[in-house]
Amino acid sequence: MDIVRSGSQPSAEGPEAYFTGTVRIDAPFSGSGDARVGGATVTFEPGARTAWHTHPLGQTLLVTAGLGRVQREGGPIEVIRPGDIVWFAPGEKHWHGASPRCAMTHVAIAEKLDGKAVDWMEKVTDEQYGANRETL
Repeated sequence: MDIVRSGSQPSAEGPEAYFTGTVRIDAPFSGSGDARVGGATVTFEPGARTAWHTHPLGQTLLVTAGLGRVQREGGPIEVIRPGDIVWFAPGEKHWHGASPRCAMTHVAIAEKLDGKAVDWMEKVTDEQYGANRETL
């Protein structure tokens, strides 16, 4: 058993290559040995979001605070709130982030396939994000 104490790991900024806006990554975790699962708590400031991406074995998001948005390629933008659980299927192109005026925090969990948990793609444009859609 391992216990990683709260506050024992420094916060990290979401890399500009994969995120738009201010994003903080906290409490990253990963399994050891043959375990493939990993994740982190991610906080998106208002308007912040990921780039388009996929996960070879899928991804689960557990929304813990705020108001956010998610979208899979070809689908509508969906609103997410605390308590919501979002599942993206393996290889499903998607993005997620905060709403334009409210931050959002989620725990992101994904498994690695051949040592890789995510494939990053192009950034989500302001038009795709729907920056002017205040109702979402």
